[in-house]
Amino acid sequence: MRWDNLTDEPVEHGRTPDAALFGAGVVTTQIDTPEFRGITFHEVRARSVLNRVPGASRMPFEWTVNPYRGCSHACVYCFARKTHGYLDLDTGIGFDTQIVVKVNAPEVLRRQLGSGRWRGDHVAMGTNVDCYQRAEGRYRLMPGIISALTEHANPFSILTKGTLILRDLDLLVRAAEVTDVGISVSVGFLDSELWRTVEPGTPAPERRLDVVRALGEHGIGCGVLMAPVIPFLSDEPEQLRATVAAIAAAGATSVTPLVLHLRPGAREWFMAWLAEHHPYLVRRYERMYAGGSYAPTWYQRRITRQVHELAREYGIGPTRAGAARRISPAQPEPVPEAAEPTQLTLM
Repeated sequence: MRWDNLTDEPVEHGRTPDAALFGAGVVTTQIDTPEFRGITFHEVRARSVLNRVPGASRMPFEWTVNPYRGCSHACVYCFARKTHGYLDLDTGIGFDTQIVVKVNAPEVLRRQLGSGRWRGDHVAMGTNVDCYQRAEGRYRLMPGIISALTEHANPFSILTKGTLILRDLDLLVRAAEVTDVGISVSVGFLDSELWRTVEPGTPAPERRLDVVRALGEHGIGCGVLMAPVIPFLSDEPEQLRATVAAIAAAGATSVTPLVLHLRPGAREWFMAWLAEHHPYLVRRYERMYAGGSYAPTWYQRRITRQVHELAREYGIGPTRAGAARRISPAQPEPVPEAAEPTQLTLM
């Protein structure tokens, strides 16, 4: 297993790491409560939590912080699934239930931000897996991370599907007083039946829009990444209109559409889900994604045009090119494990 770059030392005295499976420095914990039943946490002490985005990437930021790996949101399309394979963990159900927790992330980040080598660059969070997934309710890493960034007046952004971010609202308001804070919430569609099967571990889309509304009421503008738009399931004109209308009603500062893409690792898991829930669409998807991980350019442009037209109609617009502190819709490139892959869309 490739755990060496994650671990420093055992997490707690008196609990034994599963060295045979994971190597020294990893503590495996299972919690038998309804919220976490079936989920295994692998607690590690990281040497570093600031991850540099490779220079070839088209991301509008250079640094990320990811306190977790794996995600109980269990989105079937999540392309971060492949990153679990770098640790020799299963990229299907294992990605949903085997969560790596960097338990010392706030302390390590505070130390790194205080280093004379750190230049105060923008830090993006939620770009690989969601930092406000259910595990955050137990480990509470984000308050310390936000506080560390605030202490150093270091600009940052967060992309999330999690309503738990509202727990840290006071910290975010305080941070926004001293630095540039950008928040984006991911809401790709409103269809409740589709949500329950394709994003089973996430809060409902309406609850995520409540987050947008609450942040705005406290003076923190929040954009919406309308992702993913799922071909043949959430892309009808009336579906797009309903979603954009709801986003506008929530007070979003911007809406940026992103069509579903299916990278290796996610592709296999999504197609298995599609065969079970919508078998009549399997052949259509095989044709649409025959050229690779992305839908055809003409289709992406059509969806983008429709959403932007609706956004203008409802008084909001796409993320501006100059809004460097917001999450942009750029497509990430595959990167080696050494750089810890970056995810833009929580897919």
